[in-house]
Amino acid sequence: MYDIWVLVALGGVSVIAGFVDAVAGGGGLITIPALLWAGLPPLGAIATNKAQSIVGTTIAAWTYWRKGYVSILSLVPSIGAAFAGSLLGAIIVKQVDTSALEILIPVAVIAVALYFTFSPSIKDIDGAARLKFSAFVPVFAFVIGFYDGLFGPGTGSFFMLAFVALFGLSAARASAHTKILNVTSNLAALVFFIIAGDVVWPVAIVMACGQVLGGYLGAITGIRYGAKIIRPLVIVVSIILAVKLLFFP
Repeated sequence: MYDIWVLVALGGVSVIAGFVDAVAGGGGLITIPALLWAGLPPLGAIATNKAQSIVGTTIAAWTYWRKGYVSILSLVPSIGAAFAGSLLGAIIVKQVDTSALEILIPVAVIAVALYFTFSPSIKDIDGAARLKFSAFVPVFAFVIGFYDGLFGPGTGSFFMLAFVALFGLSAARASAHTKILNVTSNLAALVFFIIAGDVVWPVAIVMACGQVLGGYLGAITGIRYGAKIIRPLVIVVSIILAVKLLFFP
């Protein structure tokens, strides 16, 4: 059993993490250290984080969809591709050496931060797409989903970059599409954790309640303020993630 005040603290942490994740991604940077502080083993912390965070991501995705920022129908092929990619990554993760990613991913995440810092295309209106949405979004969904199942950190940042830079979506619509595909890729990995019995359910349930509130508030904030809040949060989250991967693996 976990102390009631530890559970209350984790619930509060999950509200903040859900908010940040709904706007810019990267909520795990907040929740995983908190779960480790609470005494969960590393694998249990990762599994429990997936279980609770998917609730907040789902609430955020639903809120964006309800407000008209994303069409589920147009994303059906991409949803299937993201799930398949993540499932494949989760299956082979123990059979391949991912050590090279520990160097490459921070560099890629820093590149995302630089793009969001200096690119004039981060706006509150859609711009010109460089690639055809229906043909190429499923491809990127599979590739990034595969990465999520294989390694994980920075998935939301990579989805955001693709939707803004390659498909011309506004900041809020890019965040909305990212949330839909994040739910899908996280679900595939979560299935494995549940089957293996790695999720600490009392903690996951308490934090999931906080994620409902945080995910909703984050999505509403992203919709209301658009690029004004999404751009700086993506930059900050990306930089923190890069520093963590480089110096605190």
